[in-house]
Amino acid sequence: MSEKPTRPHGKLVRFDSLDDMPPAAPLSSAFKALTDDELERRAAGDPDAGSIPAEFWNTAEPVEAETKEQITLRLDPDVLRHFRGTGKGYQSRINAVLKSYVKAKEKAG
Repeated sequence: MSEKPTRPHGKLVRFDSLDDMPPAAPLSSAFKALTDDELERRAAGDPDAGSIPAEFWNTAEPVEAETKEQITLRLDPDVLRHFRGTGKGYQSRINAVLKSYVKAKEKAG
């Protein structure tokens, strides 16, 4: 396990594999007490909750994410201004745009 520099909200910890991760904290008693109807109501009201078919979990396997590489990148001021103007997470959005470009080129090539 390798620790990275701290961030304002706490320590960022990276693990070399999923097996190195500690077990998740147990669910609270309040959460365990929720009925299925209440859970479904809350999920339906959550804009980030998607609908996952029940059979998905029968074949789902954990996948380790690739780590990103820190580089120095020179961008035109108007490009940087545009992405910074979109708020927090603008670097991830720049990465997403570049990634979609790479995927499009791979499909075309």
